[in-house]
Amino acid sequence: MNRTFLHKFSSISVTALLALSMMLAGCGSAPKSAPAPSAPEQKQSQDSGQSKKQAKEPTTELEKEAQKAEEIDKNLSAARNTPIVKAAKKVGPSVVGITNKAYVRDFFNRVQLAERGTGSGVIYDSNGLIVTNNHVVEGAQEIIVSLSDGHSYKGTVLGADAATDLAVVKIDASDLPAVTFGDSSTIQVGEPAIAIGNPLGLEFRGSVTAGIISALNRSIEIGERKFNLIQTDAAINPGNSGGALVNADGELIGINSAKIAVSNVEGIGFAIPINAVKPIISELASKGRVAHPYVGASLIDKEIAAHYGFDADLQGGLFIMKLAKNGPLANAGARTGDIIIKFDGENVSTVADLRAKLAQHKVGDTVKIVIRRSDSERTLNVTLQEYPRED
Repeated sequence: MNRTFLHKFSSISVTALLALSMMLAGCGSAPKSAPAPSAPEQKQSQDSGQSKKQAKEPTTELEKEAQKAEEIDKNLSAARNTPIVKAAKKVGPSVVGITNKAYVRDFFNRVQLAERGTGSGVIYDSNGLIVTNNHVVEGAQEIIVSLSDGHSYKGTVLGADAATDLAVVKIDASDLPAVTFGDSSTIQVGEPAIAIGNPLGLEFRGSVTAGIISALNRSIEIGERKFNLIQTDAAINPGNSGGALVNADGELIGINSAKIAVSNVEGIGFAIPINAVKPIISELASKGRVAHPYVGASLIDKEIAAHYGFDADLQGGLFIMKLAKNGPLANAGARTGDIIIKFDGENVSTVADLRAKLAQHKVGDTVKIVIRRSDSERTLNVTLQEYPRED
């Protein structure tokens, strides 16, 4: 009987286990699938994807070129992506073309506005301030400024200074790519120099030439004025005037000038150091002019005397031919016929020397000038006045 009971209990247990296993296998939960999106949600998702795709795709030629340039940059090797390449990309958008227009008479004696010449300029303030050379904008009735992105604006000359060959032009625009100023006092002879401008007209806009800094503080006489300039072998041709001379870090270190050039010589270009440029353009932008000091005298040096056949013993100095009434020298006690020997403690033998030393002072400064009268020397305390404006 016990055996029969055990046999039945074993059969029932096996049957129960088989039933339980079938229930577990059949009733297991399958992974839930996400509910199908509704038609509006599906359309919104498609529109969102299309809009993202459209946002990435360039719509204009300039955007296409910019995107292409970015792709090229990504694949550019370190050997090709040199400091010159980086500097040109950084400063290039800040260099503009300047067209000088003036009224002329044609063959039929009709007055027309015609192009007189083109030059370059550099955006130094994002609100539309541009530095260029005075001779680029001199005599213009209308100024057209052409940006690197193809846009053009009418420009207004805020101020110009013939003595330093600098000018400031303003255009009605904002958020412009302004250049970064460097420090021309730290320039080293032999370091790279990159010139960017528009040689020979706007057809060659944005041209980049590279070389080195050949020399510093080159004293070049233009007429009766002496300029201390940066010398470079980077090509600076007509049309480059007013353009940028930058270092390998893409910083502006000078304003190029094709006017100041050595004839019949290649590989010699000059730029006005940026440290000399900054105070001048600041004054031009705010006041429209630069207050230059003067001594109030017409002077004759050895070269001028030889040119005009003036026979006199200048004793290595400057002969006072004429004095301005109530001018600095006249007020200090100088007379016609006196000879200036020293200015501010240094010998002066040419008019250019005196002008260069004057440029180191401001209106209102008092300097000591040594003159020779008869056979005696006298020291005069001369208070410099502003050079009279030509109205």
